[in-house]
Amino acid sequence: MISKIVNLKTLLFSTAMSLTCATALVAQKVPSPKDVYGFEVGADYKLADYSQIEDYLTKLDAASDRVQKIEIGETVLGRKMYVLFISTKENLAQLDKWKDISTKMARATVTDAEAQKLSEEGKAIVWIDGGMHSTELAHGQMTSELAYTLATSETKEMKDIRENVITILMPVMNPDGLDIVVDWYRQNLGTAYETSRPPVLYHYYMGHDNNRDWFMNTQPETYNVTKILYNEWYPQIVYNHHQSSPAWTKISLPPYADPVNPNINPAITAAVSEVGSAMSKRFSLENMPGAIADNNYTMFWNGGGRTVPYYHNMIGILTETGHTTPTPRFYDPKKLPKLVAGTTPTDGTDIMYADVWKGGESHFRDAVDYMLTATWATLDLAADRKSDYLYNIYRMGKDAIKKGDTEGLFAYVIDKNQWDSFEAVNLINVLLRGGIEVEQATKDFTVGDKKYEKGSYVIYTGQAFRPYLIDLMEKQNYPTRFQYPGGPPDTPYDLAGWTLPLQMGIDVDRIADSFKAPTEKVSGLVDYYEGSVNKSGSFGYALSVNTNASVAATNKVLKAGGTAYKAMTEFKAGKTTFPAGSYVVSGDKELMESLADEYGLEFTGLAAKPEVQLTKIHLPKVGLYKSWQANMDEGWTRFVMDEYEFDMDTLHDADIKTKDLSKYDAIIIPSQRPGSILHGNNTLSMPEQFTGGVGLDGSLALSNYVKEGGTLIAFDEASNYVIEQFGLPLSDATERADSKDFFIPGSLIKTGIDTTNPIAFGMKDTVSVSFNRSRAFVIDKQRKSGEGGTEDIKDAPAPEVEVIATYAAKGLLMSGWAMGEERYIAKKPALVKAKYGKGSAVLFAFRPQFRAQPRGTYKLIFNAIYEAASE
Repeated sequence: MISKIVNLKTLLFSTAMSLTCATALVAQKVPSPKDVYGFEVGADYKLADYSQIEDYLTKLDAASDRVQKIEIGETVLGRKMYVLFISTKENLAQLDKWKDISTKMARATVTDAEAQKLSEEGKAIVWIDGGMHSTELAHGQMTSELAYTLATSETKEMKDIRENVITILMPVMNPDGLDIVVDWYRQNLGTAYETSRPPVLYHYYMGHDNNRDWFMNTQPETYNVTKILYNEWYPQIVYNHHQSSPAWTKISLPPYADPVNPNINPAITAAVSEVGSAMSKRFSLENMPGAIADNNYTMFWNGGGRTVPYYHNMIGILTETGHTTPTPRFYDPKKLPKLVAGTTPTDGTDIMYADVWKGGESHFRDAVDYMLTATWATLDLAADRKSDYLYNIYRMGKDAIKKGDTEGLFAYVIDKNQWDSFEAVNLINVLLRGGIEVEQATKDFTVGDKKYEKGSYVIYTGQAFRPYLIDLMEKQNYPTRFQYPGGPPDTPYDLAGWTLPLQMGIDVDRIADSFKAPTEKVSGLVDYYEGSVNKSGSFGYALSVNTNASVAATNKVLKAGGTAYKAMTEFKAGKTTFPAGSYVVSGDKELMESLADEYGLEFTGLAAKPEVQLTKIHLPKVGLYKSWQANMDEGWTRFVMDEYEFDMDTLHDADIKTKDLSKYDAIIIPSQRPGSILHGNNTLSMPEQFTGGVGLDGSLALSNYVKEGGTLIAFDEASNYVIEQFGLPLSDATERADSKDFFIPGSLIKTGIDTTNPIAFGMKDTVSVSFNRSRAFVIDKQRKSGEGGTEDIKDAPAPEVEVIATYAAKGLLMSGWAMGEERYIAKKPALVKAKYGKGSAVLFAFRPQFRAQPRGTYKLIFNAIYEAASE
């Protein structure tokens, strides 16, 4: 008997050794990041570029049957984007099954009994990404090690994760930016500028705002990911890695700060805190101090990578880890501050910062380790609670569907007949990209006293992602909050108001009571309404100025060698009345037909010249100022100019000083602080070729450009630069306002438009403008001199300043939060055109192109450019 027991033990030991050897053999065959990069992830002074990361992902995919690499699209600059699916071999063989279950649960398309069954059967879906913000270097590197460990580790925890979770890993969200920042670091390694940031945007158009594009989805990077999140896989957890933890901390994690958006299901708020608690516990048990919570980041704003999931009943997680650079740093423990993040004590008495990091050496690898630990805590929780997460997303979706019948808002209807039907369709596509279900009328129908045409859109609020729909379509009411009683306002994280119909100038009908309409569900993104080329255009074709699409079409006609005019008053062609500012274009008919199809435009043929003053315009040549202090507003302006087919050159500081500016019809200065425009980077912060601003020489060159007939267009903060340098008879009404008295942080403000002014042709008479701590103008009673002094002009002619837009007298706040608006900006100019020599300065007190969202104010830019290009 004893002999048999010994033999059994020998057999078991032999079997275990065989399995261990087999596992070791598998691990040997799967390359680690170090095998490909030649250094450990997180090593001091070392970074992998995107080609190296692509190479590693390919080799990992080929070597492991627990990894599937999928290409999901390309970046703006043409680099390929990938995600990795990581799980067991058996799970990866059934990806369609797990996706189908996740879809049914997120969309709540099954019964309670079916949902219970599927929640037990399905797998938790967890999205993890790195590399979104490229100057935060650790997470774009860390994901390679994350993938390797998750695919090869044989610990019980990793086995459970692989068995119960489908991990969708986005290794690098912004490949273009990764290479820009890695190249910059390598070039400056060993110099005084080793830890500096590149003097260009690390996303071609958006820069840091690539984490501000998550409901508009204007860029391929965001849309490629959005398709997976809200139209294909519907993960229960979406985890964004970032790197902006407060100084003297290691990582910032949930729970987040107040306020929370009331459109978010409270269960999501609790679940986010639950994930943060799991992270915090793990850090403490692994002797990794420095995790802080309840810091800066809120759950109110919609539009970020981890905030948009909230409105889809998903758990959105953001961690902000310290130490963004491969260069080590030492924190002297003797200099540990008493407070971090402004208000949090470092004596261990704060519940949100109980395990204090007290300084010492800090390395790039530390950031990698903290990110990995936070990720394992998240995935372990998902594996343990996968059935709960699946069933909970179903329950929240089901509750949202019920609210369509019980909460007094049954549907939104977007009538086919709009001021700008092009932008109405764009709004529909914004919603569709975000996973909203949309119906289109197959016949005319009536609700109450209003008749809607076939082709109008109906969006029922009774759907799983109702919180997302409501939040984008309704006014935001941001709570009034102060840092302390009697103190300054508590600044919101990002924006306070973003209501899309207001920004895009779309009329939306809110229908409270239920109704029936002949509709069919929209599948995929929708095309623009059918365009046409009506009648023979022996003289040309008329295009309405009311739609933004006419601008892109007109520029394409001009690029193709055609001609274009602007009508200075309204005119009739057949039964159609074209408003002042409409376009008359001529050229190849096939091109017109192509443009009609592309933009859904109606080209109305003109047999003869209409009896109206026509001003000929040529293809505008636009110069866009680009500071070496990378400026996101410049990037967004460039995006809009490219999207609408303008012929544009980038003008750096040296170009402003030395180029012949007279070849530009208009020069645009995006919003930027006057001192930043004037002085740029200082010589200690950046290699010499990237220092300095336009300087006095550049300011003089711009002044001469306008005096000789040029048009200078400035947005928001940049308008103060033009006023100061040109000595214009204007000032900023908000310049000296105390924030306790006047505060408008990213909100929508009602503004009246003088539609008789050519710069306002095609505009509605009342719009919302995007006011982001912006300004208002005052036309001074004294004229400023170019040297900064003043001259009394009591007996002089009134300054030649045309007011084109004026903030409303009352009811200014349309969405968001505002204090002191009636005192400081009501009835004051928001857009002016100031005569200066033979030319003019067109000054916006706000940003009419902010993040490519306020489509309702685009025409103010376009008209100003076309006026400059008039012959």
